[in-house]
Amino acid sequence: MDTHNRSAVEVFALQSFSEEPGLRRLFLVLFLLLFLGALAGNTLIVTAISLYPGLHTPMYFFLTNLAVLDIVCTSTVLPKLLENLAVKGGTISYQGCLTQLFFLTWFLGAELLLLTVMAYDRYVAICRPLHYSSWMGRPVCALLAGSVWAVSAISTSVHTALMTRLTFCGPNQIQHFLCEVPTLLRLSCSPTTLNNVMIVVADVYFGVVNFLLTMASYCCVIASILRMRSASGKQRAFSTCSSHLLVVTLYYSTVICTYILPGSGSSLENGKVVAVLYTVVSPTLNPLIYSLRNKDVKVALRQVFFGVQ
Repeated sequence: MDTHNRSAVEVFALQSFSEEPGLRRLFLVLFLLLFLGALAGNTLIVTAISLYPGLHTPMYFFLTNLAVLDIVCTSTVLPKLLENLAVKGGTISYQGCLTQLFFLTWFLGAELLLLTVMAYDRYVAICRPLHYSSWMGRPVCALLAGSVWAVSAISTSVHTALMTRLTFCGPNQIQHFLCEVPTLLRLSCSPTTLNNVMIVVADVYFGVVNFLLTMASYCCVIASILRMRSASGKQRAFSTCSSHLLVVTLYYSTVICTYILPGSGSSLENGKVVAVLYTVVSPTLNPLIYSLRNKDVKVALRQVFFGVQ
């Protein structure tokens, strides 16, 4: 059956950050700068890692995947947000809303899985260094990266398919600036029990399980670093993990507030701010975190773009 015919709502109205013209212009400039910064920063990271042979290692292979995810995530959300800030009374079609939901859920889930894989990579490198070349060879890295994209794609396909079974008969005002599963479920006039069950399952797997695996990996890593006798060895080991641990902390803190604790009492405006953090601010900061705190990346950037060591 055509999913379009199942829904009486053909267009959804999206909320903006402000109805005051001056603030709208301010937000428009701010988000445009963040969007351009995210695109430029992550593109530089991908280019430097691809062209600099010294970074052709598993850790930077996964970092390339993270940069690509950040690029496509911001590109899924920001263009529509900028349009709604530029034109008062922004709307999105039913098909466009489901499309945005599909890709946003896909990329967010993939990023959570990828952060777990990156934590495992650091665990093997520091806690099992003699096995690193065999445990993290190219076929293994390709399999892990492919699984990250595939598993998240399967999950978002299930959520989107379940969403197409629902009927939206009004109102059509989404209390957000983007289309997400929780916000759309509030507008449905048909039973959403199965959708809610699948949300819990996805939250437990993508959020709780991967968070625990990531924390377990870093507990082992930190314990191994503390057992090192050499101060320089400790510093080198910690420097390879600190950037990723900072990204993990930033990303999980925002996603958990949005998906794991949706009833924590936060206002709708706070929900918008949190969504901006993980869809806009985090992708913009990630390249800065990895480049400013990583000597290898800084060397690669200078070599690739300026021709100096």
